[in-house]
Amino acid sequence: MSVLNQKTVKAKVQFSGIGLHSGKLVNISILPANPNSGIIFKRVDLANNNIVIPSFENVCNTSLNTTISNEFGAKVSTIEHLMGALFGLGIDNAVVEVDNEEIPILDGSAKNFIEKIVAVGFKLNELPIKIIKINKKVEYKDGERSISIEPSKLSLDIEFELKYKNNLIGNQKNKVNVYKDDLKDIFNSRTFCLYEDIEAIKNNGLAKGGSLENAIVVNENEILNEGGLRNSKEFVNHKILDCIGDLYTCGYRLLANVKCAQGGHYLTNQLLRKVFENKENFSIVEIREKNLPHSVINKTLLRSIA
Repeated sequence: MSVLNQKTVKAKVQFSGIGLHSGKLVNISILPANPNSGIIFKRVDLANNNIVIPSFENVCNTSLNTTISNEFGAKVSTIEHLMGALFGLGIDNAVVEVDNEEIPILDGSAKNFIEKIVAVGFKLNELPIKIIKINKKVEYKDGERSISIEPSKLSLDIEFELKYKNNLIGNQKNKVNVYKDDLKDIFNSRTFCLYEDIEAIKNNGLAKGGSLENAIVVNENEILNEGGLRNSKEFVNHKILDCIGDLYTCGYRLLANVKCAQGGHYLTNQLLRKVFENKENFSIVEIREKNLPHSVINKTLLRSIA
C-alpha cells in the first residue's frame, strides 16, 4: 500500500488533563476513523447533537484559543494544539471524543499529543490523501497585524513575526517548511503570557486552569518557570504551532506559503474565510505518485515526529 494513502491512528489514544480556560478535568480519546471522514469532535457528555466539525466556518471564538461549535450550540474549545499535532503527524481521519467543553492543555504545547500518538502508531487505508493547493495570493490585515497566503508547488512554508514591548520576548521571527524541517521545537513550544496580564485574563473568566505547569509566564525580564525556555524561539515557535493547528480547520493539509506578522487565531481564521469564499483561490487535489515526487511525500507529509 502506498505511503501516499490516507492515515488514521492504529488504536485508541487517551489523554486526561485540565482545561486551560475552564479549569475543569477533561478526558479525550482519539479513535481510528474511516477514509474521507476527516477530523471529527464528539462531545460524549452530551446525549444528542454532539458532533462538532473543526471547520474554519464553525469557529465561534478566537480569544486566547480557537473554539468551534455546531448549529445546536455544542462547543469544543482550545483545539489548536491537538489540531497542530494531527496535522504534523499526517493524520487525515480521526474521531476525537471529549467529555467536556475544552481540550486539555497538558503541558501547554503539542509535545504530549505527539509522543502518545506516535507510540500507538498509525494505520493506512486504500485511498490517496487530499491536499488543498492555493492558486492565488490572499491577504488579510487588521491594523498593524497581517497575514497572507500564496501558491507553493511542493511545500507549506510558514513565516511568523512576533513583536512584544516586553524586552525578554521582544521581536522574534522564524520560518519553517512544515513538510521538510524538524518540527520538534515547534511542537514542544508552550503557550505563554505576561504576568501583568494574568489578573485581567482571569477577570474575563479565562485561564482558570493556567499554571506554571502548562504555560510560560514572563515577569518583566524573568521567566518564572523552572528551567526557563525549551528553545531560544519558544514564543514565536508556539505561535507557529497555533497557526498550523488553525490552518487545519480548512479540512486538509496545504501546499502554500503563509506569512504572518503579529497575528493569532483571529487572523488565521479570517484569512481562511477569505480564501474559501472564492473557488478560484484554491484547488483540492488527490496526491498520488504521479502528482508529487514519492521521496518528498515519504520524507515529509507522512513521517513520524518524535
